[in-house]
Amino acid sequence: MEDLITRVAGAAGIDNGLASKAVGLILGFLQKEGPAEPVQQMLAALPGSTELIDQASGGGGGLMGMVGGMMGGGIMGLGANLMGAGLDMGQISTVGKELVAFGREHAGEDVMGQIVGGTPGLSQFV
Repeated sequence: MEDLITRVAGAAGIDNGLASKAVGLILGFLQKEGPAEPVQQMLAALPGSTELIDQASGGGGGLMGMVGGMMGGGIMGLGANLMGAGLDMGQISTVGKELVAFGREHAGEDVMGQIVGGTPGLSQFV
């Protein structure tokens, strides 16, 4: 998991702590909103992913996190939570693309294709 965090941090120009939070938020979103079986396959292929989800869900996210909660979740709620954590739209896009690329490398193209195709709103961001 450390490889993913370092990769995301470098690509998005953020520190490892923020990269860890962002990846955890996105993985948590996928766990909640994505197709169950492919998401579980991806999480199994990424050791440490459930710990990141747990860590990311423990923090508030400030005003933007509250806005994300009011939006009822979904891709817009995820975006609001990521902005609340301190990312801009370009960084959010970079983090998402790096996470999906890493997932393809470790869980496979088929699994990630099912996740991207089966998660409402995700395909337009990755």
